[in-house]
Amino acid sequence: MSDDQPHPAPTAGPARPDRRAFLRASALAAGLAAGTGIARAAGPVHAEPGALPAAHTAGTTLAQAAAPGRARTGGYRKLTAGRGWPLYVHQELAAAHPSRENTRIPLASLVQLTDIHIADVQSPARFEYVHPVQAPAYRPQEALGTQGAVALVNRINALPGGPFTGRAFDAVVSTGDNTDNHQYCELTWFMRLLSGGTITPDTGAKGRFEGVQALGSTQYYRPELDSWDIYKDAGFVQIPGLLRAAIAAHTSPGLRTPWYAVFGNHDDSMLGTVPNGVLDWLYLSSVKFDLPATDPAFNRIAAALARDPGQLGALLTGLRVTGPTLPATPDPQRRPMNAREFVRRHFEPSATGPGPVGHGFADPDGPTWYRFQIAPGVLGIAMNTTNSLGIADGSMGEKQLAWIERQLRAHADQLVIVFSHHTSTTMTATLPNPETPGERQFLGEDLVTALHRHPNVIAWVNGHTHNNAMIAHRGSTPKRSFWEINTASHIDYPQLARILEVTDNRDGTISIFTPLIEADAAYTADEDDHSPAGLASLYRELAYNDIHTDPERMGKLSDRNCELLLANPLH
Repeated sequence: MSDDQPHPAPTAGPARPDRRAFLRASALAAGLAAGTGIARAAGPVHAEPGALPAAHTAGTTLAQAAAPGRARTGGYRKLTAGRGWPLYVHQELAAAHPSRENTRIPLASLVQLTDIHIADVQSPARFEYVHPVQAPAYRPQEALGTQGAVALVNRINALPGGPFTGRAFDAVVSTGDNTDNHQYCELTWFMRLLSGGTITPDTGAKGRFEGVQALGSTQYYRPELDSWDIYKDAGFVQIPGLLRAAIAAHTSPGLRTPWYAVFGNHDDSMLGTVPNGVLDWLYLSSVKFDLPATDPAFNRIAAALARDPGQLGALLTGLRVTGPTLPATPDPQRRPMNAREFVRRHFEPSATGPGPVGHGFADPDGPTWYRFQIAPGVLGIAMNTTNSLGIADGSMGEKQLAWIERQLRAHADQLVIVFSHHTSTTMTATLPNPETPGERQFLGEDLVTALHRHPNVIAWVNGHTHNNAMIAHRGSTPKRSFWEINTASHIDYPQLARILEVTDNRDGTISIFTPLIEADAAYTADEDDHSPAGLASLYRELAYNDIHTDPERMGKLSDRNCELLLANPLH
């Protein structure tokens, strides 16, 4: 099971994170953002409260961000509109000159989406029952993922451009895990989300929800049942009609900006973890497993997911006969896709939307990596860091790495931003990649070393961890340094996307601004509002209150809205 991080071995019995610790951390963040705890720090990182007029920050977390309200019985909290998060100026790689605000010129403006995890939550090819020891296996909000994502598209479309430059967005880049389980239907919904069209997030028996939230045990949030489950113990309430609304057809306007897709491990293999081919029969199965923690197979399956997913074939083959199972109506739209089909489907005419044709991929039968022009003088390189052996973490074959270095040399007169799904610390997959037979696999540290060889690289933008983080990669000289920008997912709270604005400060430095944005949905959810907008609001609120919510995903305030300085390598 992958939330795009390695997992520890499972422990006996359900393990819940400390929700009180998360609520305390949220309250602290709200207080800091309100200006009650921020001092201008000495050294390379400091806060800049009130850095922009309010008119420029509207629609971003510089202006406001979700904040917890009062707790009700069980600890559940409604969300409210909280104070915005301040701008932090990072000078680890270059000093900030006061005059830059008057001299800077915009070079590029784009939006990064990541880890949207569009999911077929009724699919039998899932392992929700292990969530007590593998938290990402089940999320109470996941059935509302397409509605939440449409609200994010609406937010991007409503923004006039970057708040610091005013430049209209040149591109939107989705850095992987666009789908949750590399199913045909999930990619269809993802492409309609970004290119526009009707999304019907329903598989199996049409119009009847067959997932664990309707048929499963008390270990899941069962919103339509007037009976106890562990989530109602945590303050979740009964919401009649919610699941019927979740699978109803709704429409995405599509982005108004050209968008580009990057390949992630969940786009490549079952739940981003299981080797391809091991359990492909499960996608079209007529039964869905739902093991209690007391079942002897439970710990063996959870351990296999964490340590050796290749064992799952033998473990589940026996369960096909003995159960326990739930009924599932087979649906061919659930069939898994390989990397070749993922690329080809981006060339379908119905997927073109705002363009470009192929959404970055150069050839329907070509590689899963490519280059694209973000703006004049600013080049993007989309990398594929997945290892198709079926493991969560990544690596890169020698052919792709050599191609990247050729592009960097050939475009030495341009600034370059590289994009991938995995981060420098999660490219640790040393095993051979079936997609690149015979090739040596390069890890995160190897890629950092390679990027340092090319002064024109200014940033590496990625996802995978579901966390916000800023990492300064200092090279042998200031002009051989770059920033790594890691952004939280849109499936787990805080459900964010990131604007990236590149400016030439005309003083020998470049700034990269990284303001975060939230979906265009009301902060306080109304359980009686089952419109797509109402469900998007509930999507965020349920995610905040998930019993597995991890406060570390927010990152520090200095990992959110930032100005990242570095030497201009072209001057």
